[in-house]
Amino acid sequence: MTACQLYLISPPDVGGDFPDRLEAALDGGPVAAFQLRVKDKASHELAALAQPLLDLCRARDVAFIVNDDIAMAKRLKADGVHLGQTDGDPREARAELGADAQIGVTCHNSRHLAMEAGEKGADYVAFGAFFESATKEASHRAEPEVLRWWSAIMEIPCVAIGGITAQNAAPLIEAGADFLAVSGAVWGHPDGPGAAVTEFGKLLHTR
Repeated sequence: MTACQLYLISPPDVGGDFPDRLEAALDGGPVAAFQLRVKDKASHELAALAQPLLDLCRARDVAFIVNDDIAMAKRLKADGVHLGQTDGDPREARAELGADAQIGVTCHNSRHLAMEAGEKGADYVAFGAFFESATKEASHRAEPEVLRWWSAIMEIPCVAIGGITAQNAAPLIEAGADFLAVSGAVWGHPDGPGAAVTEFGKLLHTR
């Protein structure tokens, strides 16, 4: 069994001092991926905000994933795209971004959606929300059993998302999550994002 890894999700605002906060987070311990999840920005503005974040990730060998926007992922030459159920087809993303792109799909708590995503060529599936989240209102609630089921029958990695903290993550790791997608628990940590990533690192290292 491979170790569970950390997958950071950006806060809605990545301007101002956020590049410094991301740098602190990446310096706090191992991070596998960073997802740019920003809504309601013009393409040119988002691209400008994204560039210093992309540079930080590239320098540390962290995969840079764009949420929902295949065109923006292509424009930035990002490592991949994460698609919600209404944000496009993995096959379309593959055609646009190429064979090496990492394509993830939100599957909520649905085994059917996950199987469908796998059949369409997704590189990972995301289940959740597992807990109440201050970052995003969740209309679907998932249980750890869906991670256990998926990891037992499929080789495609699974991501757990939704209200995850270092205090509640252990059952998800035990159930077979390959990645923990975390936002608020890192950016809102009282001791800063670096301390939060260090905290998660200790937890993940024990798997």
